[in-house]
Parts: sequence; C-alpha cells; structure tokens
Amino acid sequence: MIYLLTTIHVIVCLFLVVVVLLQSGKAADLAGAFGGMGSQTVFGPRGSATVLSKATTVAATMFMITSLSLSILATRSGGAVPAIFEKKPTPQKNTGQPPPVGSTIPIQVTPSVDGKESPTTVIPVPVQATPTLPPQGQKK
Repeated sequence: MIYLLTTIHVIVCLFLVVVVLLQSGKAADLAGAFGGMGSQTVFGPRGSATVLSKATTVAATMFMITSLSLSILATRSGGAVPAIFEKKPTPQKNTGQPPPVGSTIPIQVTPSVDGKESPTTVIPVPVQATPTLPPQGQKK
C-alpha cells in the first residue's frame, strides 16, 4: 500500500512541477513590466480560470492528500526506532573475565530524594581501567 501511495505521490509531484512551470505570470504583458495594471482592482486583473490553473489546484490538492496519507502510514507502521531513553541495555554474559576497558555494563540505580525513592532504572556505565593494588601487607 505504501509503495503504491509513494508512486502516486511522485507522479503528482512531477505533474505539479510541470503544470506550474507551464503557466505564465499574471503580469506577463508589457504593461506589467512598467507597473501598469490592466484593471483598477486591488489585486490586479482577474481572468477566468484556465485549464492549467484548474490542473494546478487539483494537483496541489492531490499532493496534500498523498503527503498526509504517507505521513500517517509512516507513523503507524510500528517500525520506528525507540527513543534513546526507551532502549533497554542488553545483558552481558558472565564469563568470569572482567569486561574489556571501553565497553559498558548495566547497573541498577534506585535514586531517592528527601527519603522518597524513585523507580529503579538501569544505566549503562563505561568500564575504565582499574588501578593495580600492591599485594596485601606491602606498602608503596
């Protein structure tokens, strides 16, 4: 469905570009170049609607409808990537070895403010190099 609608949208876009470029401006005559208007109306002379102006109106309406339809289909498709705050960290398998430096490990945090605890959240924490400690009983 979305491929059909996208194809129609592209065809309507191309048709709209061609129809707009084929039209001549309202003040395309010689008097328009020198500021003269063919009528005493506020917005200039208004002629009858031509086939090109009617085609422009129809193409613009179709463009709006297909644009709205495509945007609605895109938001309802469910293939959207979750926001960065909604991503769940992937648990790492415990292999007995410490995680490599530069990787991240998830930790659970329960923040509290004024004695009120907030929900527990999981935060990915980067692994840093650990300092080596001297053997027990020796001083540096």
